[in-house]
Amino acid sequence: MLKKLLCTAALLFSTLSVAQTTTITDVLGRHVTFDAPAKRVIVGFYPEDYMAIGTEAAYDHVVGMSRYIWQARKANWDMYVKHRPSLAKIPAIGRVDTKTFSVEKVISLNPDLIMLAAWQYKALGDDVKRLENAGIPVVVVDYNAETLKRHVLSTKIIGVITGQQKRAEEIANQYAHTIHMIKSRLAKANLPKPKVYTEFGASGVNDIGYTFGKNMWGAISTIAGGDNIAAPYVEWWGKMNPEQIIASNPDVIVITGYEVGKSDGMLMGQGISKKVARERLAGFKNRTGWSTLSAIKNNRMYGAYHGACRTIMDGALIEFYAKALYPKLFSDLHPQQDYINFYKKYLPVVPKGTFMVKI
Repeated sequence: MLKKLLCTAALLFSTLSVAQTTTITDVLGRHVTFDAPAKRVIVGFYPEDYMAIGTEAAYDHVVGMSRYIWQARKANWDMYVKHRPSLAKIPAIGRVDTKTFSVEKVISLNPDLIMLAAWQYKALGDDVKRLENAGIPVVVVDYNAETLKRHVLSTKIIGVITGQQKRAEEIANQYAHTIHMIKSRLAKANLPKPKVYTEFGASGVNDIGYTFGKNMWGAISTIAGGDNIAAPYVEWWGKMNPEQIIASNPDVIVITGYEVGKSDGMLMGQGISKKVARERLAGFKNRTGWSTLSAIKNNRMYGAYHGACRTIMDGALIEFYAKALYPKLFSDLHPQQDYINFYKKYLPVVPKGTFMVKI
């Protein structure tokens, strides 16, 4: 009897370990069939999310990637490579946005599938057909849109690709809980919406940087209950007229940055102290005409890490915006700690630095 049970258990384990043909519906509503869990994957975007959801072991099966988005966050990339040197040896496939993406390179790597961001899929155009004609399934995910639906679906898709459906479900549910909590409190409080302006401040005080409309920080600020002043003027991302910023008179301003920037640009992220972040943030108060803004007069100016956007981890950044916009309503939230706690729970490394700050 025992022998029979052991044989049955061994058979079950073997069955679960072998990849099975699976069909998923991606974020664009496309039905894509592939063997899951996939053994040879190319990660086109969202590399950190892929590891958080799929575990570090998922990178045992990554045969190619578009590394630039990770390497752009040099301190973050270096932290991961120090922990897992093999990341630096994964073949690069080029960039879609600079038209260096190589279909030939992708095909040569003989992947089971390639995972692309929605914007990459759209930008590649006919090259997608070339990949599919070569027998490579193309799966599309999307965290840039910053919608609950796409965040959750993208997370679950990565869970299927990596064979980590239960883990993906847990992470997706945590994100959904955060969004529902914030929306529920806002609906119950029914307070006037503060006007908010977000700018990527790497270019410095004298150069108006990009702001965001429907996606990324624009969507995050809207979910958090803000009235995004860029929405009428910028569809996705772009620059607002400096005079329009002043005329819109935001109640809250958030300047985002990476670990590097111009000499007076916003600095945020790994290895950046609160002192430095606050000093850089304070410089933006001196912009022409900004002394008249409500956000400056009332000391409601904030800094955020640009690398913490368009990821399943950005639930903490939605908390951050909610607390900045409605300090009393969300006084119990601890967004920076929640951001770090996600790393502690789901990733093999934990960054140290300043990821959110108030002047």
